[in-house]
Amino acid sequence: MSIEEKRDQLMEELMPFEDHLERFTYIIDRAKSIAPLPEDCKIETFLIKGCVSQLWVFPQFKEGLCKFQADSDASITKGTAGLLCELYSNETPEDVVRMEPDFLADVGITQHLSPNRRNGLTGVREKIKAYAQMQIDHAG
Repeated sequence: MSIEEKRDQLMEELMPFEDHLERFTYIIDRAKSIAPLPEDCKIETFLIKGCVSQLWVFPQFKEGLCKFQADSDASITKGTAGLLCELYSNETPEDVVRMEPDFLADVGITQHLSPNRRNGLTGVREKIKAYAQMQIDHAG
């Protein structure tokens, strides 16, 4: 499945909800199915700055593809970051750098986040993009 198809699939999952509270309830429920990061991955290196909650994004690069896993002490933060990790995992670094997560605004998520949570989400995107760019630079 291409990164565009994954984005479209996530949008289809999130669009049917009538209001943002239902959508966030769904995202929180999704967060419960995300495996927690091992404690030794919850280090300063993977901590997202600017987020009120403790939020970590653990990147990996295997067989030419980026993989990301998020964990947080707040369910809404973990669920929202998990959406980005799901979108960008198992993608080439080039696709990760190229694809912006505009779908989060399109389905009404970013508009209903507090400024601090929005900053955290921006931090997740920047961390993911920087990691992918590092893989591109390293390969070149």
